[in-house]
Amino acid sequence: MIAKASLLFVTRAIATPTAVITMLSYDDHDGQIWFDGEMSPWRDAKIHVLTHGLHYASAVFEGQRSYGGEVFRLREHTERLFESARQMGFELPYTVEQINDANRQVLAVNNISDGYVRPVAWRGSEMMGVSAQTNTIHVAIAAWEWPSYFTPEARLKGIKLQWSKWKRPSPETIPAKTKAAGLYMICTLSKHDAEAAGFDDALMLDWRGRLAEATGANVFVVFDGVLHTPIPDCFLDGITRQTVIGLAKARGIEVVERVIMPDELAGADEVFVTGTAAEVTPVGQIGDDLHFQVGPIGRAMIEDYTALTTGQAHEPLSARVGAG
Repeated sequence: MIAKASLLFVTRAIATPTAVITMLSYDDHDGQIWFDGEMSPWRDAKIHVLTHGLHYASAVFEGQRSYGGEVFRLREHTERLFESARQMGFELPYTVEQINDANRQVLAVNNISDGYVRPVAWRGSEMMGVSAQTNTIHVAIAAWEWPSYFTPEARLKGIKLQWSKWKRPSPETIPAKTKAAGLYMICTLSKHDAEAAGFDDALMLDWRGRLAEATGANVFVVFDGVLHTPIPDCFLDGITRQTVIGLAKARGIEVVERVIMPDELAGADEVFVTGTAAEVTPVGQIGDDLHFQVGPIGRAMIEDYTALTTGQAHEPLSARVGAG
């Protein structure tokens, strides 16, 4: 087993005019990456410049958290990776259990307990053009130590979200239920704009003008003690989202999945976002005019989610992904 890496990656999730954040390159790191069935030295895990996934976004991925050396919801993440690939027209040349085992190997060989795990699958470089029917399907898994996506200070007071000018498109135009690389183009654009304006992230509407999601997280809104969340018909029904819905129900909190219009947020008591990276993060501001306090339901979900992921509490049946 290799020694634990001495470098700690810092993700620029919080941007302020005065903040100075040292960035470390993700291609220059001690460690091992699982690459097409074998462990590869981190710096040697490379692809060709004419890789189809690079030019035409024929790639799918997962974002996973490990707590205490175990990936939270590993099977659900891996099954979603396979389903994303299927919807993108290719099959992974491994079984679900082989990918699960590879995830565990990556954490073990890199001596990572609490971290972030990134599986990715893509079409290779045999054919260069829109059609790539015979291209080899590659799979890689990397993992690294991962601090909070948002700083503890931002989470305590609530993060700031800017309204994005980009909208989630109709599911008739994209494979909306996949975690496909190309779908994150407008997320990157939205987050860059938000950070440049002094916000932490961006909040997106869908093509109909309805509340959709943040750039990498689902949204929850509290009205009069009832938890509301948009219907995920054009964006991912996140694994963390499903978990939090179950945790809320276990506490006896009513959860309503419905259409939410942006003008309704003026009457909200609390807003928070959920995701593998964000976990449960309260929102303190949306745009220039909407302000919120970190409230009791958001705090309860942070406590329950933390207890669940760190093994401090048993999982209620309602919190299991796929539970009704």
